[in-house]
Amino acid sequence: MRDRLKVFGIDIIKGSVRSRSRRPMYALVRMDGPQIESETEVSLFRLFRMLRDEQPDILAVDSLQEIAADQHELFFFLQGLPPRTRLVQVTGGEKKETLQKVAGRYNISFNKFDPFAEARTTAQVATLGAGAEVIAFENESEIVASRHRSPGKGGWSQNRYVRKMHGAVQFRGREIEQALVAAGLRYEKKETKAFGGCSRVAFRVFATRDQVPVSTYRGADVQVRISGKRLERIRFRPLSAKPRYLIVGLDPGTTTGIAALDLDGNLLYLASSRQMNMADVIESLYKVGKPLVIASDVEPMPFTVEKIRRAFSAVAFTPRQDTSVEMKMELTAPFPYGNDHERDALSAALDAHRQYRHRFQSLMKRIPPGHDLDEVRARVIRGQSLDQVIGEMNAVAKPAVAAEPPPVAVDEKHDERVRVLDGMVKRLKTYVAELEEEVKAKDYEIRRLSSRLRKIHTTRDAALAKDVEVATRDAIIQSIKKRLRKEERHNQNLVKRLARIKKFAELSMEGDVVPVKVMEALTKEGLRNLIEEMGLGEGELVYVGRTDGWGRSIVKDLAGLRVRAVILSMKTPAEIDPQLLPAFREAAIPLISVAETGTQVRGKQGLCGKDALESALRNWQEAQALHEREKKSAMIEHMFKEYKSERGKEVKKGG
Repeated sequence: MRDRLKVFGIDIIKGSVRSRSRRPMYALVRMDGPQIESETEVSLFRLFRMLRDEQPDILAVDSLQEIAADQHELFFFLQGLPPRTRLVQVTGGEKKETLQKVAGRYNISFNKFDPFAEARTTAQVATLGAGAEVIAFENESEIVASRHRSPGKGGWSQNRYVRKMHGAVQFRGREIEQALVAAGLRYEKKETKAFGGCSRVAFRVFATRDQVPVSTYRGADVQVRISGKRLERIRFRPLSAKPRYLIVGLDPGTTTGIAALDLDGNLLYLASSRQMNMADVIESLYKVGKPLVIASDVEPMPFTVEKIRRAFSAVAFTPRQDTSVEMKMELTAPFPYGNDHERDALSAALDAHRQYRHRFQSLMKRIPPGHDLDEVRARVIRGQSLDQVIGEMNAVAKPAVAAEPPPVAVDEKHDERVRVLDGMVKRLKTYVAELEEEVKAKDYEIRRLSSRLRKIHTTRDAALAKDVEVATRDAIIQSIKKRLRKEERHNQNLVKRLARIKKFAELSMEGDVVPVKVMEALTKEGLRNLIEEMGLGEGELVYVGRTDGWGRSIVKDLAGLRVRAVILSMKTPAEIDPQLLPAFREAAIPLISVAETGTQVRGKQGLCGKDALESALRNWQEAQALHEREKKSAMIEHMFKEYKSERGKEVKKGG
């Protein structure tokens, strides 16, 4: 019973599989567990002989081109391997890496110019689980038992000789069938009847070559050949199912951004979507690897990111303070990204890796060769000490020596029916497993198609939303442009008004003249225009260009503003409305003419002499005082007449 992995590692020394004159010679390193048993130089023929004799678990190479020139030769090479020996390309499958990079993950260094050093490294990393197994055959094999020689023309004993060969083929076919039934394998059988038995017996077995309990055989009369059913193209299956550790950056929101790095800082995954919920994020990360660190670019970590972190039991990372846009752009400059959400997620992951990078470099110097660096770094990040991690990994690496089970006595005469039923049960279990695999494949296809449908819907919705958003933004832009033009016009008016006010203020500082504000017409509109353009305060002079259309309400408005006086542009009393002067008398607003003040008007402003203004205001006040006295006299006379009238009425009633 083998309890340790046996590995052959090879590397080409000279020659080539493509050359007919210089056949390849290989450096072969044989390892039993972690121990190197031997290092030798072998030809391809001797390599196959050693593989058949020792049947190792793995034949490790760093490139398939060293053992086969094309896919046809590779199928032939794999067909010649023992059923239990797996061919492993340690540099990966479809996406290959250099052997130096693969060895670096286990802190192993070697001389790349030494074929034995490369073969040794290839065997070591294969023992540690690196690389991908080469899969060339389906889960189906063919077993053919046939004649080993031609009957020929023969002589007197020809019939007896043919009957003997055909009987041997039929007997060997029955032995093979019994072995398949005992192993519980599902199969189909096809016999070619011939004189005295069968000339050929073929089995189609639904299992891989290493599961078939039959060996290749060549006898005097019978030969048995076993072959697998070829795939259309070579596939690769990772030797180790353990996922890679990730440093993940997340940017939650309406659009979710995801970035995933390996522990060396290489970008493995970058995406963003508006249709992605928490379950979708978790599923997409599971496909890439195993998140070790979940990072955010803000402090504290958003609740959505925290829930995803708990789902993976990952280590949380947040910056001491929110990362600035400048820092994000600096961190993500070497990487291409599609939008700001991907940039934010990527910057969070890169910031986390930057914090751990110096610690990783320190660990590299202390980790012994032959240990999985990612596993060591992951455990240290989770809080274990390096000594504790190395101790645990070494303890797991040392295989426990199991005692050989005692021999079991086999009853040669046990019930054949029990064996048949046992084989049937095993076949049914295998069939159930195949159905489960088929269900899984169909579930995966359903998820794939559903994902594709979601992407189509997302693309269509995004296009529609984009058109609506563009139209909305165009309308907003037009509205803003209109507001901008309106504000610009208003701003120009204010600038002009400010200039006029400033000029008016400068004129007010001069002592010989008094500034006057010009109102085009004695109407409410004229007053409103004056206030908007120049403003109008208490004690200021107003020059009126026209009086047509005036009303008593405008006189009240001027009285409410408590202007100092109103100067009319009319030079003769005949030009003035006779009702205008009494209205201003009642409102106690001085109404004087341009002839009295000598006012000069230019545009919206004017000037009048200070002395002439004072003289005109004195004349107005004197006339206003006379008007008040006459008004009071008239009122008293009116009251006296009313009293006299009422008194006469009373005398007549008494007589």
